[in-house]
Amino acid sequence: MDAIEAGEVLAAVLEELKQQTYRELQAFLHNPVCIERQGPSGVAYQIEYQAVWDFPGGADLRLIASIDDGGLLSALMPLTSGFLITPAGEIID
Repeated sequence: MDAIEAGEVLAAVLEELKQQTYRELQAFLHNPVCIERQGPSGVAYQIEYQAVWDFPGGADLRLIASIDDGGLLSALMPLTSGFLITPAGEIID
């Protein structure tokens, strides 16, 4: 997997997710979503993301996303990133 390209594709997806509200992101609580995006090289990447509570009983959500190209190694060790969002809508990278 081209880690640079995959990182750019993942960053673009995370930027899209950051445009959603706290309430909209709550829909992904423990509810993984899988999408596919094509990189500039033509490689199809699988991206999975979900939201979890950052701290048990807390209010902040952590959105976690991972990306791989379907190869055995990348599927076992995908590139992962994410961000935190507060109930007030503040994004913390």
